[in-house]
Amino acid sequence: MFNERPQLVVEVLRDLLGVELPATPLVRLEKTTFNTRRSDDIESDVVVVLGPPQAPAHAIIVEVQQDKSKDPKQLARYAAALWLMLRCDVTVLLVCPDRGVADHYAPPVESGLTGYRLQAQVLGPDDIPVITDPQEAVARPALAIMAVMAHGRDRKVVEAFAMALAELRDEHATKYYEYAYSMSAPDVRRLLEEIIMTSATWPVYSPFAREHYGRGQAEGKAEEAVRMLLLVLGARGFDISDDMRTRFSTCADLAQLESWATRAVTAQSLEDLFDETGGQHS
Repeated sequence: MFNERPQLVVEVLRDLLGVELPATPLVRLEKTTFNTRRSDDIESDVVVVLGPPQAPAHAIIVEVQQDKSKDPKQLARYAAALWLMLRCDVTVLLVCPDRGVADHYAPPVESGLTGYRLQAQVLGPDDIPVITDPQEAVARPALAIMAVMAHGRDRKVVEAFAMALAELRDEHATKYYEYAYSMSAPDVRRLLEEIIMTSATWPVYSPFAREHYGRGQAEGKAEEAVRMLLLVLGARGFDISDDMRTRFSTCADLAQLESWATRAVTAQSLEDLFDETGGQHS
């Protein structure tokens, strides 16, 4: 999400966290791998640079942190390495959907180097607005994604997000759903699935939904093949027993159903329908 729209990083820091940043229209992505003097590559989630390449004014490292697994000192190392590379001030922005995780990374980080203490900017649930108005979600889709991430246990937040997706229906809508899904906790993902799956106007895109959406399409084709098979057999005057109807309706092999339907056009008996040799016997 931040890769797609680097300006969002600046807006979050300025508008939601009150951080003063240089006023410049140049906001660009930088390489996310930067090098330490020991030549060990370290890689963050996103790096955004304000200002031109020859004279960067400010750099911002973005990390989406859903748990406490990252050593806070690693964040200080990120900032120091990027400062060495670009020679400009560096801000570290942590996006934390969980309040406990946000609190964990909020205190200043003592790097171990005298005089160098990193104060990361932490965007936690308390800083992210609760968006329950679908029109606000349409107008501010990036914040709506973060609202789902942080407040998705509130069903109204997810419903507003789903309604916004149905209204947007553009090339970015799929990504919006995937961003929200990937950044959310398992229980919020299940709620997303439930609400999006029941939408009559919006196709589903998460891993779970792709599987079931595709399965539903296949089942629909199989049902249509069964209907056509029975229609052809009925039109040709065949008496179809309940057992045979059950055999047709429980068959999930679309190719097999289509093969039976093709044979039904010329079959002289129901036995011919199941003759895999095409009626040619030795």
